Amino acid sequence: MKAVCLLSGGLDSSTCLAIARAEGFEVYALTVDYGQRHRAELDAARRVAIALGASAHRVIALDLRAFGGSALTADLAVPKDRDESGMAAEIPVTYVPARNTVMLSLALAWAEVLGASDIYLGVNAVDYSGYPDCRPEFLEAFAALANLATKAGVEGRMKLSVRAPLLHLSKADIVRRARELGLDFALTHSCYDPEDGGRACGRCDSCLLRRKGFQEAGIADPLEQIR
Repeated sequence: MKAVCLLSGGLDSSTCLAIARAEGFEVYALTVDYGQRHRAELDAARRVAIALGASAHRVIALDLRAFGGSALTADLAVPKDRDESGMAAEIPVTYVPARNTVMLSLALAWAEVLGASDIYLGVNAVDYSGYPDCRPEFLEAFAALANLATKAGVEGRMKLSVRAPLLHLSKADIVRRARELGLDFALTHSCYDPEDGGRACGRCDSCLLRRKGFQEAGIADPLEQIR
């Protein structure tokens, strides 16, 4: 069985790839270089794909800086030092318009070519920053669209499934699951606004959520030791 896994190099997507492998899939990792300011994640994705035995790893360049509209693709400040109530108050400026829709569409194209009926992605609707394209409703709608939009789906040769195994897990649960699967946390990268050399800032929403997850799981994060 083949599956395509969207891989950013972060903790969640790396855990997702490990889960897909553990579930018996031959996994094809897809990373999108969309012009994000946190370029260190592209290097992390390459490391993770190799370490976890992806059958292939493609990096697609699709520069969303042409549109901007996000602190990750435009010259906008990344929010720092926010508490959980602040993160939950509104959709943050780190939201990239239509990013998951675009990435899932690319994964769908590759899946159809490969004859892979499953797409994995590491979205989470519990400990996250409120992105609309991380919700169950979005994933259900995309899966329905995928089966209407592909030759394989229309001809009835393949029913495509969008799998989000981390969707209802807390960040602590994700950390525990990753450790069970043997993921080397040092290979991953989660920061939205890394310092020179790729070192995590420790203050953006993503860094704070990661720290919270490791602390609640009672597991040491090797990247905290480096920082």
